[in-house]
Amino acid sequence: MKDTMQQSTYRKHLSVILLTAGLISGCASMFSGTSQRSPDAGSQRYPNLTAPYNKPYTIKGVTYYPMRSAAGYREVGHASWYGSESGNRTAMGTRFVPQGLTAAHKTLPLPSRVRVTNLQNGRHVDVLVNDRGPFKKGRIIDLSHGAAKKIGLHGVARVKVEHLDEKISQK
Repeated sequence: MKDTMQQSTYRKHLSVILLTAGLISGCASMFSGTSQRSPDAGSQRYPNLTAPYNKPYTIKGVTYYPMRSAAGYREVGHASWYGSESGNRTAMGTRFVPQGLTAAHKTLPLPSRVRVTNLQNGRHVDVLVNDRGPFKKGRIIDLSHGAAKKIGLHGVARVKVEHLDEKISQK
């Protein structure tokens, strides 16, 4: 009987130790440096290339192939802005905020940080690309209303878009 009681006590202690270890290891991921904040807050630094929003997709019969890397990306073309989609979800699944500093691009990996310079006035803004578009011919990027306002973009303007590496985007 004494051996049975000792075994029962031993099992209870072992169960408590294992349960505690499991809880601690589960909580450890909370403090591992990975953030659960929205990508709009700039918390996601690197694109998840296996995510559905970074896979090829087709719009109006045209298939787009997202880039594997934005390193060295630089393009000049026309930008527009969008803002009436307030409350809708971006390609990444986050809520679109018209006054935020975000953008849509057809092929940059999501998320990416880029600097958009209005070539008419020299003003620039750094934005988080978290959506797909624009799908109008001749346009390379769509800015949120907040980002467009910062660079004085009303309607459509000629811009330069440059990928920001980590050193630049942390300034």
